[in-house]
Amino acid sequence: QVQLVESGGGLVQPGGSLRLSCEVSGFTLDYYVIGWFRQVPGKEREGVSCISSSDGSTSYADSVKGRFTISRDNAKNTVYLQMNGLKPEDTAVYYCAADEVRFCRALRRLYFGSWGQGTQVTVSS
Repeated sequence: QVQLVESGGGLVQPGGSLRLSCEVSGFTLDYYVIGWFRQVPGKEREGVSCISSSDGSTSYADSVKGRFTISRDNAKNTVYLQMNGLKPEDTAVYYCAADEVRFCRALRRLYFGSWGQGTQVTVSS
């Protein structure tokens, strides 16, 4: 029933920008936290950002603070991740995920029960 679909990934040069989208269905954003994670081969899935359902408050990993911005549009059932100043180390498959709470508690994979299919982001010259 719960479905999340990411889009917006691609190839970009260092310093460039991308906007990822996560369209959700089967639930309302009013009662779910949405998080973004990323993963590279051989590495654990890393938390990037999350946005609370209650007040829209946000959290970010230290590695992306000042460069990435998470936002939501409840009318469109969509959460966005605007990525600016991209670096080669940002290269990864990016996933969105849902946590059945109203406030971001932690960017830990175990809290998020529903996941999208992922979208590839490659930062290279």
